[in-house]
This record gives sequence, C-alpha cells and structure tokens, in this order.
Amino acid sequence: MPAPDDLRRVIRRIESAHPDRSAAEPVERVVGGELQETGAGALVVVRREYPLAHRHGGQPLAAALEAPLPVLARVARVEPPLGDAGRLLFLDTETTGLAGGTGTYAFLVGAAFAEGDRLVVMQYFMRDFDEEPALLAALQPLLERASGIVTFNGAGFDLPLLETRFVLARRRWPAALPHLDLLRPARRVWAASLADCRLATLEREVLGLAREDDVPSAVIPALYFDYLRSRRAAPLGRVFAHNRDDVLSLVALVGWLGRAVTDATGLRPAELAGLGRLWEPVDLERGLACYRAALRAGLPRDLAQWARLRLAWWEKRAARWEAACALWEAASRHETFDPRPWEELAKFHEHRARDLALARALVEEALDLARAVGAAPRVLDAFVYRLDRLDRRLALGLRAATRPGR
Repeated sequence: MPAPDDLRRVIRRIESAHPDRSAAEPVERVVGGELQETGAGALVVVRREYPLAHRHGGQPLAAALEAPLPVLARVARVEPPLGDAGRLLFLDTETTGLAGGTGTYAFLVGAAFAEGDRLVVMQYFMRDFDEEPALLAALQPLLERASGIVTFNGAGFDLPLLETRFVLARRRWPAALPHLDLLRPARRVWAASLADCRLATLEREVLGLAREDDVPSAVIPALYFDYLRSRRAAPLGRVFAHNRDDVLSLVALVGWLGRAVTDATGLRPAELAGLGRLWEPVDLERGLACYRAALRAGLPRDLAQWARLRLAWWEKRAARWEAACALWEAASRHETFDPRPWEELAKFHEHRARDLALARALVEEALDLARAVGAAPRVLDAFVYRLDRLDRRLALGLRAATRPGR
C-alpha cells in the first residue's frame, strides 16, 4: 500500500492534469444568477419566484400574506406597528463572521417579497469586498418600498450589521422601519417544549422541513474566504441554497404564527402553552385561556406543572382562591416533589381560611416528602420554620381557649 504522502502527491498530479472545470466557471453561472449593474458597480443577483401555493415544509407561503399583522405586532412588541403584509421584506444575511463590527461584511443578502401572485426571493452576492457599494445600492430600493422587515435574530445581528455597512458607505439606513424579529415570539412559544429555538430546529419540529445536503452556518464564512482565494465557485451553490431556505422559513413562520394567534385549532398541547406565554404580557385572559386549553389537551408533566403554577399565580392575584387552591392541589401531586404548591396551600389555610390545623398538617406532610427526596437545606429550613410558627400559634390559641372565664 502506498504511503499517505505518496497518495497525496498522486492526487495533486491528477488534479493538476484534470482541473475542476467548475473552479473556472463564473459564480453567476454556478448559482443560476446573472451580473447586474446597479449604478454603484456590478454584483451577482439570483432571482427565484414561487407561487403563493408553494409549501415550505408543510406551510403554504400565502399564509404569511394573510397574517393579521396588527395582532402579530402586538404580541411580538413591534413598534411602530407593521404595515401592509404585501410589502413586508423578509431578510437574511450570510456574513464573513459572527463578531460584528466594522470588520464584518454581509457578502450574501437574501430578500423575499410579494409580487402579484408570487413570492420573489432575491439574492445579492458580492464577488469581492469592493462590490459592497453595489450590494448596498441594490438593497436600498427594497428597503425604501418595504412596510416592515422580518428577520430571525435580526435585532441582535443582521440589522445592526447592515446599518453599520450603510453608515460606513454614507447611505441612509431606514431606522424607523418596523422590524419583526421572529426569534422573540419563537422563544416564548417554543422555549419550554423544544431543545432550542434555532431556525433549523423550528424548521424541523414546527414547519416539517428536512433540508437535504445543507451546509452548516458555521462553515459558510470559511467557504466564502476559500472562494476569494481560489475563485472556486462550486461550493457556493450550497451557500445560496442555505440562504434561500432561511428566507423561505421566515415567510413560513410568519404564516404559522399568524394562523396560531387567530385560530389555535390543531395546535399541539405544548404549542398551546407556548401561545399562552406569547399572549400573557399583552392580553392576559387570552393567555390564561391558552394555558387552560393546553392542560385539558394533556401537556407533558413538567410543562403541565409550569402551566398549573403560572395559572395559580394569576388566580391568586385575582383573589380567585377556589381556582388557585385547585391548581395548587393538582401541582402538589406532581411526580417530582415541588415545594411551591405546598407552601402556597399552607399560606392560604393559615392566613386566608384561618385553619391552622390544616395548614400545619400540610406543612408536616410537605416536610416529610422533602426529607424523603433529599431536598435542599433551604427548602427544609423554610418548612421547619413554618411548622414551628404554626405550632406556636396553635399553642397560643389552645391556651387562650382554656383560660378561666372563657
């Protein structure tokens, strides 16, 4: 068997004798685009059109254009409110790194918008850093006609980066344009039920999309730098496909959220609970209704415990004691010992119902359970302190009841 060094020399001779034809092929041909003149220079532009009936995963693109934007803006805390859904701009960038700052470039920008009965995805690519003026010039009219921007984690990365590039190029950035960052509502809806809220996870678990031969996001900057050095355009085809899928996923997620906030029929119990978290800060009663529906539908046990305690907290604030106690009693029967419902029940019976004996019995039972499971010392100490106080109050009451003359 030849030595590894010998094999490498053979491979290099073969590659030099038969060079990869795609290495010399222009990038616009590889990615199915064309060179476009912008007035500030040329860059590669790829245009794809999709009928609104097209499904990205299981979600039709048309649903995004029918989404109730005032409601979405309300639950996602968008200020100022989003405008016409037909003029939304869905935006995603591929960059030279994740550090941000003036040394980071967006070398590929994907943008989607409605045009008649179709969704258009435009991708703008700079073949070298000196084509950035052309890329920014191409984006300017899209931003000017948009009623709002939709991104995923754009508030933390994409938009600050693009704003920096616009400012450095002495171009006006539309700072007042409404921005819907889907990461924020996604975290409220899915953080408790999914492993994480990365876009790839939402695609798989929510949209039902399985990407084929996808390139990992972390590898993309290296592929671009390799292109700048070698001019090998072939690997960039997967980068463009990755970016295009990201943009279409933004559209699909807006459609999913728009349907969910208007009609929760068909949602999984965990999604109903997440929808409750989305509604709770802006419309409490709708949020609580989602929690109740999720519990009736059958939540996983840990999520059910969270929902019961959250509901009970609000019932307590509204002084709806019967409902709060029913929730605390259900939560006290959780498979894993949880001190919180026991504490709340003990406080209710001590301070509200004035039933010290029942409060003491509850604390004693909770203390036995806490010791059996090896609860933290602070939990044990809190129950011991409460038990001692109840014993003192019961003793005082007993002495007062047996005092002569009573």
